[in-house]
Amino acid sequence: MNTSADSIYTILQNLQIDHVLKQIAEKVLQNERITFDEGVLLYEKGELGFVGMLANYIRNKKHGNNTYFNRNFHVEPTNICVYTCKFCSYSRLIKNREQGWEYSIDDIINIVKKYDGQPVTEVHITGGVIPKQDFNFYIDLFKAIKAHRPDLHIKALTPVEYHYILKKAKMSYEDGMRAMKAAGLDSMPGGGAEIFDAAIRDEIAGGKCSAEEWLAIHEVAHQLGIPSNATMLYGHIEKYEHRIDHMERLRQLQDRTNGFNAFIPLKFRNQHNEMKHLPEATITEDLRNYAISRIYLDNFEHIKSYWAMIGRNTTQLSLNFGVDDVDGTIDDTTKIYAMAGSEEQHPAMSTRELVHLIKAVGRRPLERDTVYNVLQDYSNVVFEEDEKEKARMY
Repeated sequence: MNTSADSIYTILQNLQIDHVLKQIAEKVLQNERITFDEGVLLYEKGELGFVGMLANYIRNKKHGNNTYFNRNFHVEPTNICVYTCKFCSYSRLIKNREQGWEYSIDDIINIVKKYDGQPVTEVHITGGVIPKQDFNFYIDLFKAIKAHRPDLHIKALTPVEYHYILKKAKMSYEDGMRAMKAAGLDSMPGGGAEIFDAAIRDEIAGGKCSAEEWLAIHEVAHQLGIPSNATMLYGHIEKYEHRIDHMERLRQLQDRTNGFNAFIPLKFRNQHNEMKHLPEATITEDLRNYAISRIYLDNFEHIKSYWAMIGRNTTQLSLNFGVDDVDGTIDDTTKIYAMAGSEEQHPAMSTRELVHLIKAVGRRPLERDTVYNVLQDYSNVVFEEDEKEKARMY
């Protein structure tokens, strides 16, 4: 897709679209921030090709053909949880322990040890919320991981978990997050954000930390030098203005701290949960949502599509709709989305598979660490397996 500024201006002259949409496009081309109302209008009137063109322009301006991934694995300490989010297919109530798992610190260290000698750079830790896995549990866990493998980046726990843990420990966010960092925490994932609107949040995720608390914990983390990601759960009972409200609050926090690495739209999946009666968003809506996220969040460097949730084909399509990151290898260590009906029931991709996925749509695959330092350019790398396949063909 040719998305140079000149080509877009030419296209705009010939498009029969709402004049306000043209004004939004001109603001994007002039690197001006769009407003809340303009963001809502993009959802209401912006067709896929239009928003995709603008998002791809921004993506290419920021990153060219570069597309990022990392080598990571997930640890989910428990799927038992004190909360009962209606959209969740993963957690089990404490009274239903026979359907769940609770890992000890030794259990988790044994999982980490499985990757000894492998070039993974990140362990992603998040799961359910239970009293047993408290402040001291995670302090000891982070210290144990760093003692075993000091170079492994620990990206761990959402504000939902930290809020519960620190409230139970009677600690402030500042003191608690400072202690977590001292124990080995390197960054935070973006989960638990769901939708910030109070009424919607209460309906689908009542009882867990509020939007204000979620944002406050990320702000404290950023002030302490702990970077993080941000997410938004979309495609359920929210309206377009709720999505823009969500992104507006993130944009304002990013203005203050510049601590977010990436924004990750998370698609609601309707299998095995209390909201299974709702239809899922279409692929067209998925791509529009990525594109509008890229347009609205002008101060976020990266937009990520989580391939394990939306599948490999949609992930490839998303790379022309504002997305520049496809997450990581994961290595079949996450169950959260598989249990909700995602395309990937056993999510794992080798580095070779990720590289081929990115190259197949004309993008440049770059392995990164968690904070986007480039570790290797795979543009011209030939894998041994490819050489063997080529030899067999001839």
